[in-house]
Amino acid sequence: MDHDDRLDTLLQFAQQALDDPGLSGDDLAAQAHLSRFHFDRIVSAAGGEPPGSLRRRLLLERAAYRLVHDAQCIVLDVAVEAGYGSHEAFTRAFARAYGRTPLQTRHNPPPTFRGLELAAPSGVHFQPPGGLRLPAPRKETGMDVIQQLVDHHVDSLTAVIGSARHLPDETLDRSIALSVEGIDDDPTLRGLLNGMVTQEEHWLSALRGGDWPDESDRSIAGLTRRHEVAGASFRTFVASAIEDSTMADTFIDTTCNDLATHTIGGTIAHVITFGAVRRTMAVGALWSAGIRDFDRADPRPWIDSLAGAGDQSSARERR
Repeated sequence: MDHDDRLDTLLQFAQQALDDPGLSGDDLAAQAHLSRFHFDRIVSAAGGEPPGSLRRRLLLERAAYRLVHDAQCIVLDVAVEAGYGSHEAFTRAFARAYGRTPLQTRHNPPPTFRGLELAAPSGVHFQPPGGLRLPAPRKETGMDVIQQLVDHHVDSLTAVIGSARHLPDETLDRSIALSVEGIDDDPTLRGLLNGMVTQEEHWLSALRGGDWPDESDRSIAGLTRRHEVAGASFRTFVASAIEDSTMADTFIDTTCNDLATHTIGGTIAHVITFGAVRRTMAVGALWSAGIRDFDRADPRPWIDSLAGAGDQSSARERR
């Protein structure tokens, strides 16, 4: 049996463990048309952990997701779904794995569900709402995503210039109104601010396997409160993804009716790009309203200042 066959057996076992926690190891081996001995050897070789450990870990990860995602679910029901016969047995196993009880986890969840993934030699984890997340075939860092953003910009500009090559001069030189189709319809300053905050909330919820966020409070006070929570969580998520080089990892977006799979790096790039358009428009709206004592649309001066280059940049600009 080659590596791909072993991996296929591993993934089939892992998914069956989630779909039917009541199946015994013998049942799963029989479904794979293998003896229990050979089945256990194959799963261990492919995943780096015994089948029983892999199964318990995936079920605990799913239980953690249920606890965090569904505040109304009863802990005993979650315990039974995870294959435990009592609340006490589940709590002991959960506390051993996570270092805190199910209720402590529910009341103080991590920024994203990825924070509830347990150490796994195989790299296979539970992926909301009911599937598996596989490790990326390669590791990508934040620097990789920066290069990809630059490549996207250069290639996109090539395509945009190419698309304009057959247009007449009168079209090329005609004054245009700002077009934000695909960004916001009939944008207002309040709408732009809400769009940027909701963007943070949306993708954090998607990473947690949750629903579309509640964006009903669009007052300035409400936007401030929402952004204080979502902004800090999004910073933490991005920092962790950079540290762990997991930009190429994928997740399922459960916030929309049609489930879609995205990469972490692509999601971060999306937030940065669309956020830049909205932020630039919002700064322009503030300028038009007479508020001109700041400019955070351009990240260059801020990044220059972090590197201690602000004074030199300003001097060059004055020349």
